[in-house]
Amino acid sequence: MDYVTAVPHPRSEAAAPAGSGRRSLALALLFGALGSAVTLLSTRQLWSRGTATVAGGAFPLTAKGSDVTGVPAALAIAALAALVAVFAVRRTGRFAVSALLALSGAGTVAAALIGASDGSALDEQAARASGDTSATVSAFSHTAWPYVAAAGGALILLAGLLALRYGRLWPTMSGRYERDGTPRPRRAPKPVDPDRPEDMWKALDRGEDPTGADPA
Repeated sequence: MDYVTAVPHPRSEAAAPAGSGRRSLALALLFGALGSAVTLLSTRQLWSRGTATVAGGAFPLTAKGSDVTGVPAALAIAALAALVAVFAVRRTGRFAVSALLALSGAGTVAAALIGASDGSALDEQAARASGDTSATVSAFSHTAWPYVAAAGGALILLAGLLALRYGRLWPTMSGRYERDGTPRPRRAPKPVDPDRPEDMWKALDRGEDPTGADPA
């Protein structure tokens, strides 16, 4: 009895990595851009609130994410830059940029979670409002926005991990914009018009014979 061994088609084998590269590229772009946008939006929202005692009365205080910490916004901008730069580099450079993208996401998550319980921005407001440098807020609470910023950081982290795993399959900038050391072809000199003396002088400056005669 004869057995027939199935031979994989070379075209299907080549198409598999290409398909994985396209899908991972689309997901990385989506996660990176969306995560950065969510993080930047979250830092402009209300993160925490509290109460300070001023002149014997309670005075409400609030703080936005940018008042609490500037790290998530800075890392989100860095992530956007890394997301663009990953297409301009190759091999080791692409790995380094992908690692930066992943670290930006991890740092955003950590900074947002720490900021959720950070009341220093409100304490500073309480000190200014009461005139007492040791004044602190009471009834401290936080909103859900720090966790939204952390979710944005998680998306950036996913984009970085995808870049680390599949970045070698992604396209790069066109090679025609890069110098490969190949000498460029020299342009042929323009024909000299004998009726234009300036053309003849320019030809002499270039070391050419303006008469067009072959050297003996």
